[in-house]
Amino acid sequence: MKIELIQLAGRDGDTTYNLQRTLEAIAGCAADTDLLVFPETQLMGFASAAQLPKVAESVDGPSVQAVLQAVRERGVAVVIGLAEKADDGYYNTSLLLTPQGIALRYRKTHLWPSERGLFEPGDRYTTVSWKGLRIGLLICYDIELPESSRALAQLGVDLIVVTNGNMDPYGPVHRTAIMARAQENQAFALMVNRVGPGDDGLVFAGGSAVVDPHGRLLFEAGREACRQVVELDLQQLEHARRDYDYLADRRLQLPGQRVDHADGRRELLIP
Repeated sequence: MKIELIQLAGRDGDTTYNLQRTLEAIAGCAADTDLLVFPETQLMGFASAAQLPKVAESVDGPSVQAVLQAVRERGVAVVIGLAEKADDGYYNTSLLLTPQGIALRYRKTHLWPSERGLFEPGDRYTTVSWKGLRIGLLICYDIELPESSRALAQLGVDLIVVTNGNMDPYGPVHRTAIMARAQENQAFALMVNRVGPGDDGLVFAGGSAVVDPHGRLLFEAGREACRQVVELDLQQLEHARRDYDYLADRRLQLPGQRVDHADGRRELLIP
């Protein structure tokens, strides 16, 4: 499987700019690319309290539909983040879009302190099977809580995809976390981070990375905008799980109600 990591600078609250950069990246992907992954809240950036009601959109809104059209034209899949407007509030959301539509929606379950009061936390983890891999989504701070990735592992995850918005001085924290989450769950894990300055003096740390199921770095970006193609050797999943199985050997199960859907999605509802 070939994945393009699209490490970009963004503009907070400027959907027009961010969407254009997104569509350009999709249009310019390699012919044999399977999946493109963008940073956290790529479409709207980190909107302020004043901006959020103006820029947040539903998942069937114009920005997601524009990305979905580009996905269909190129015949690829995309993981993209947005500030989602819903009937009960706003969510920091990531979507897996395929030519068939929205394959997966994940609402960030662990909110960073500055997000609390702006966004509602999600209430479930979810995975879906796509091109022979079971994929699960997480967002930024989620990976610092090992239970988040373990919940995806309970749902059979093979590839953990993290849309990231990690800033200085916390870059080393996510470098350590993404390697640990892959190794302890015997799954591929990747994160795509933002770069450059943001509002309120933030500087985003870059460092997008791909890790194999043994916890070994396959790629690590620097602090500049970049586009990197990584090909996953899926045989590494079998190799990592051959001699021992952490999930089978553990003595504690995460609580929550598992729901299996007819379309192949698996969910773990947070109690």
